[in-house]
Amino acid sequence: MSSDRLMRIHSAEFQAMSERVLRVTELTSRLNVLPFEDEAGKAGLFEQILGKPLLAKTTIYPPFYTDHGLHLDLAERVFINQNCTFLDYAGIRLGERVMVGPKATFITVGHPVDPEERRGWLSGAPIDVAENVWIGAGATILPGVSIGRDAVVAAGAVVAEDVPPASLVTGGKATVHRRW
Repeated sequence: MSSDRLMRIHSAEFQAMSERVLRVTELTSRLNVLPFEDEAGKAGLFEQILGKPLLAKTTIYPPFYTDHGLHLDLAERVFINQNCTFLDYAGIRLGERVMVGPKATFITVGHPVDPEERRGWLSGAPIDVAENVWIGAGATILPGVSIGRDAVVAAGAVVAEDVPPASLVTGGKATVHRRW
């Protein structure tokens, strides 16, 4: 999944994704119990999770969670603090010098709002974070969002729309838009 689209839950593509999710869940569970100083062990597990070695100047502090791993593109000098989650099946790119606070969540997949379609389909869209962005603690970045260079996402913010470069976004209050 590399752009906005739907995937039927009872399909070969979904089955392949599900198998990868189970494998990566096993790998991240092993990663998250390693001693912090076990650099070689962490490097080996990150390579299996991401499908390539973690860049030398990129830092991820466990615990770390991802559902797929192979669609997580991390540039140089990215810093990811503890307890972050990346649901990356539709693709997540973090540009150079991006800093991610603890407990931040990036979600590229979801389900249709329509109750009749919700259990039969998975929807998704990639997340793109430009260079030198700071994502605050506990922020949630939703499918299809692009965040511009030098932007700051405040702690606890829920980001459902694109963020312009060199801007600050805040807020996390839920609002009822419609009922059915």
